[in-house]
Amino acid sequence: MDDRFNTIAGWTLFAGIVGLGLTTVSSHYFKADKPHRPETMGYAIEGVQEEGEGAGEVPIATLLASADVAKGEATFAKCASCHTINAGGANGIGPNLHGVVGEAIGKGVGGFAFSDALKSVGGEWTFDKLNDWLKSPKAFAPGTKMTFAGLSKPEDRANLIAYLNTQGSNLPLPTPPAADEAPAEGDAAAAPAEGADEAAPAEGEAAAAE
Repeated sequence: MDDRFNTIAGWTLFAGIVGLGLTTVSSHYFKADKPHRPETMGYAIEGVQEEGEGAGEVPIATLLASADVAKGEATFAKCASCHTINAGGANGIGPNLHGVVGEAIGKGVGGFAFSDALKSVGGEWTFDKLNDWLKSPKAFAPGTKMTFAGLSKPEDRANLIAYLNTQGSNLPLPTPPAADEAPAEGDAAAAPAEGADEAAPAEGEAAAAE
C-alpha cells in the first residue's frame, strides 16, 4: 500500500515539475511576462493611434492650403445627426455651427447650453483650436458633453474645417509655415573646398612671378 502511495505521489510531483517547466519556457518564448507591446503588432486597429504618432504631424495650416471642401462636406455627414449648419438653423443635440470659425468658444448664438468644461476653455474657435477639438474633444475640454470620439486623420480634419469656414465664416486661411531653405551641411562644406581649389593656381602664379 505504501509503495503504491509513494508511486502516485512521485508521479504527481513529477507532473507538477513538468508543468512548471513548460509554463516557464512558454512565458519566455511568447514574452508573456513583458510589460511592453510586441515589436510587431498583429494588425492595426482603425481609429487607434500608434505610439509616437502625431509627433511629426503636418501643421494644420499646411493641410488647409490643399484641403478639399467637397470632402469636408461629406465628412460633415457624420456631424449632421447632432448639428445643423445653415444660417439660423435650430440647435439639435449640439449647437448650430453656421459661422463657427472665429466664434467665441462656448458662447454660440441660439441659446445652446454649453458645458462648463467647454466654457472654461475661453478664446475663439481658431483653425488650430478647431483642429485640436476635432482630433479629440475629450482631450481638448475634459468633461465636455460631446460624445464624438474625434477624427484621427489630419486630412479629414483639415477638409472639415475648410468646409465649416465656407459656411458663414469665410476667414482667411492661415499661412503655411515656410520650409527651411538653409543650405545643407554638405553644400556648406563643399563651398570652402571649391574656393580652396581656385586659390591654389593663383598662389602658383604668384610664386612663378617672383
